[in-house]
Amino acid sequence: MTAHTPHDGLASDLLAIIRDFHDFPKPGIVFKDIAPLLRNPDAFRRVLGRMAEHAKKNGATQIVGIESRGFLFGLPLALELGLPFVPARKKGKLPGPVHSESYALEYGVDHVEIQTDALPKGSRSLIVDDVIATGGTAAAVGGMIARHGAPQGASVAGYSFLIELGFLPGREALLKATPGAEVSSIIVL
Repeated sequence: MTAHTPHDGLASDLLAIIRDFHDFPKPGIVFKDIAPLLRNPDAFRRVLGRMAEHAKKNGATQIVGIESRGFLFGLPLALELGLPFVPARKKGKLPGPVHSESYALEYGVDHVEIQTDALPKGSRSLIVDDVIATGGTAAAVGGMIARHGAPQGASVAGYSFLIELGFLPGREALLKATPGAEVSSIIVL
């Protein structure tokens, strides 16, 4: 398991860039606004560099980005590494045959899907998103890849996040879904 604390130089720099919006989208929530980071090419390049280190260290052969903000990090990361990008989308958003996984929400159930041809033989997927909180969506993606990819030797190389809300059980959910997969977060709050 890898975690970078706010004492890390990059994490400290990012904390000065990312804005907090209290009570958004509802009372009691502190929303981490990454828009200022996306407008800062130098800082964004450093984030991608850190994520690329993690991908290389864990032998990733493809990047799986979780809809929608995981696309913001996953696509440029895949391009930087010269790896395929696989979108993990909400139910009904991808054409053709798909693998689907359900996961619990606070009030109900949701689904995430990837196309069935997105798990080639021997592939190692790095799952990327902006924030890990309770881990439901990322754990569903990881579990789906582990279960449907196993027959052809596809697996989860690890997880990479910009921000981890360490006071929530997200990391534990990921390790339960995919034991042994390394979780890397640039900022742990």
